[in-house]
Amino acid sequence: MKIWQKNIDVDSFVESFTVGNDRAMDLQLATADVLGSLAHTKMLNSINLLSDEDLALVQKELKTIYQEIQSGNFTIEDTVEDVHSQIEMMLTQRVGEAGKKIHSGRSRNDQVLVDLKLYFRFEIKQLVDQVTALFQQLIRLSNENKDILIPGYTHLQIAMPSSFGLWFAAYAESLVDDLELLKAAWNISNKNPLGSAAGYGSSFPLNRRMTTDLLGFQDLNYNVVYAQMGRGKTERVLAQAMSSVAATLGKFAMDVTLFINQNFGFISFPDHLTTGSSIMPHKKNPDVFEIMRGRCNKIQALPNEIALMTTNLPSGYHRELQLLKESLFPSFKSLNDCLEICTFMLDHISLKDAILEDPKYDYLFSVEVVNNEVLSGIPFRDAYKNIGAAIESGTFKPSKTVNHTHEGSIGNLQNDQIERQFNEVVAGFNFEKVDQAIDELVR
Repeated sequence: MKIWQKNIDVDSFVESFTVGNDRAMDLQLATADVLGSLAHTKMLNSINLLSDEDLALVQKELKTIYQEIQSGNFTIEDTVEDVHSQIEMMLTQRVGEAGKKIHSGRSRNDQVLVDLKLYFRFEIKQLVDQVTALFQQLIRLSNENKDILIPGYTHLQIAMPSSFGLWFAAYAESLVDDLELLKAAWNISNKNPLGSAAGYGSSFPLNRRMTTDLLGFQDLNYNVVYAQMGRGKTERVLAQAMSSVAATLGKFAMDVTLFINQNFGFISFPDHLTTGSSIMPHKKNPDVFEIMRGRCNKIQALPNEIALMTTNLPSGYHRELQLLKESLFPSFKSLNDCLEICTFMLDHISLKDAILEDPKYDYLFSVEVVNNEVLSGIPFRDAYKNIGAAIESGTFKPSKTVNHTHEGSIGNLQNDQIERQFNEVVAGFNFEKVDQAIDELVR
């Protein structure tokens, strides 16, 4: 069944090629499609394109279909092209003529646009929840282990003293900036395109502000041409935000694979959370973090993939835009899985104490000794030369007392301020407004 079908049957080979994996991808849009139709039909009733009686029938059955989707009892039949067709067909079979009226004033173009925006809002909220859990875990570990010193590196050479407190909190603060990008993606996704129809509006007196409020959108995509142009752009911005989270996770995963290595030996995990070798009985491989690193690298490639599919398209709708679903949709689950497993693994991490007592780390303290000479009145350049000469002659003696007190240093992590920043960003999403609107719509 195709809601655009006329009197000509499309060649089956052409149909198979053009539909592609859309049915499988569209299952993830089913909830959003019903929500969009609930709002749209209320609006149609307000402008006298749907009677009160028809509205009552349609609303009741759409809410039934919504519950079926929520309980996992919804499928898109093989003979049906997409989720929009499936839901309209089910509705018409159950309520009759009223079901045929719900498409007035809209096109599949703005129908899928609003579906995607609603779906993206849901997925962004899921990501924020997972990022929040990981952030809290990192802050906890930072506070609990702030006094355990570890080597800091530049060029993978030992450089200056760091600490587990600094290391964990660095990734926590990185997530703050990642959330800023997710919030930008949220703001772009949280604008209503419904009513733009095929990309050029409608001759019906649509009330687009009403559907905006009913669906909990912050604002509209006002220009109907731009509403359609936003497809592809919204996905690219969202992919960029996801790639930022992935970059943080990927870097952390790389650190873990180094620090668990026997040549470092700073951290460890229980045997049951690592894997072994088929021939080397001593192996404890950090497969979780290697897979995480690989997945995050794939997600970081996503913005380029989307850009290449959309960069030369003129305004208006083009069929290849449906392929964006195949790239973006699986990435939500992949990134959520990475965030969740990282939080889980950190709940079982063990940290080595007294790492810097090993003499090979003595040179980490060269800057501390230089600074001590400066504090005694020696100019910095002279102190630098003095300690350099002592290192070269083998007479350097480290001063292993670390006294870093400025904001964000070993002795003054400022984790409370990092938490403040994080909480301010999360509050800016205003998820409560969206949740309240959707609850009222399906009630």
